[in-house]
Amino acid sequence: MPQYSEQDIINGVRKQARAMQEHLYKLYYSVFLKVCARYAKDMEDAEQLINDGFLKIFNNIDKYGGTGSFEGWMRRIMINTCLDYLRSKYLKDAKMMSVHALPADETPISAGGASAVENINFKELVTLIQSLPAMTRTVFNMYVFDGYNHGQIGDQLEISEKTSQWHLHKARTLLQKKIIKNDSQTVTYETK
Repeated sequence: MPQYSEQDIINGVRKQARAMQEHLYKLYYSVFLKVCARYAKDMEDAEQLINDGFLKIFNNIDKYGGTGSFEGWMRRIMINTCLDYLRSKYLKDAKMMSVHALPADETPISAGGASAVENINFKELVTLIQSLPAMTRTVFNMYVFDGYNHGQIGDQLEISEKTSQWHLHKARTLLQKKIIKNDSQTVTYETK
């Protein structure tokens, strides 16, 4: 694959040069697939989201002013694409649920699973995140991976800050349980 400067790629995409669009797509596909996979319920949806996101990038490339990171600009489009998708498809029902406290049986797990976290790979982690309920998964991704605070999450998802905090706590609790369960099911073989 030929090497192009970032500015060459941006200029080519602005001119709607298919070769530059394809180059940009291939260059960032794996980076943004990871972002989309965290928000999607499965890899098929993640692939659809990445394609939708790249289409928005191609159609809005003229809005990139050259200030700040180009990758950061594209990442924001990908995240917004994921959030739009979730708002329209999955979160409508979940937003009806207003949660203020954890059920009594949902107490946090102590650090007993620290070694379990060390044994998990990225693909397994994404699968565990994808298994979270839609709203809980979205809040977790926005807070942990994308750097939003609870106020910003509340504004984006039209929920209260307390509800956002609850979903984050719920996600952490569920993930801890799943990671520990996953670790206990892993069989290790010793060689003699």
